[in-house]
Amino acid sequence: MTIPMTNRLLACCGFVRPGDRVIDVGTDHGYLGIYLLQNGIASTVIASDIAEGPLAAARQNAVKYGLSHKMRFFLSDGLQSVPRDFDCVVCAGMGADTMVSILKRSPWLRDPGYRLVLQCQSRRPILREYLSKSGFRIRRETLAKDGKFLYTVMEAVYEPGKPLTPAQCWLSPALLESGSPLLPAFYGRVAAGLRATVEGLSRSGSEKLEQYRHILAELSEMEESIYGNRS
Repeated sequence: MTIPMTNRLLACCGFVRPGDRVIDVGTDHGYLGIYLLQNGIASTVIASDIAEGPLAAARQNAVKYGLSHKMRFFLSDGLQSVPRDFDCVVCAGMGADTMVSILKRSPWLRDPGYRLVLQCQSRRPILREYLSKSGFRIRRETLAKDGKFLYTVMEAVYEPGKPLTPAQCWLSPALLESGSPLLPAFYGRVAAGLRATVEGLSRSGSEKLEQYRHILAELSEMEESIYGNRS
């Protein structure tokens, strides 16, 4: 049987290395871990969730697809109640605030031996800023499309270095270099959102106006590398 997978989850799987021991945080139905095992990518999978309902569904699916012997299941708030014998952490389908909270409460992840694969649903600049300030480097980032929605998936490793600029928190160098055919559309949405924010702040007289103007100006300098010469 083939496991049903969305493009965003497939993009997450694309950042998992063959033989990785994976933990899927917020596993929900367990499909990501099952897919990784079904396709011989991960060697083992830990599935964790904060709620018993989704975890029970993941267990049932593991049995259904004949892979329960390669999976372990933990009821856990983030990474608080799980073993640490894994190489790759996958967090998919969460907002930035939730992801940052999980990472803050797991300082032991600041170790080059771990890799983070993060698919953030909202407020992505906040996540990138936290990673940058905490010594994580976004090594790879790509885009996935499901329906009308565009999603980013990033791989981060603990490798302290030069922090991202404010505009790079909106569009990371790794994403800029990804070559994704979805990049122009994504850039257009990000730039349009920032322009609307600047317009709104201009009317309200907010003290954050100049900050967002600088971000938009820096982001505009990236246009040529995204769209190329279309004359």
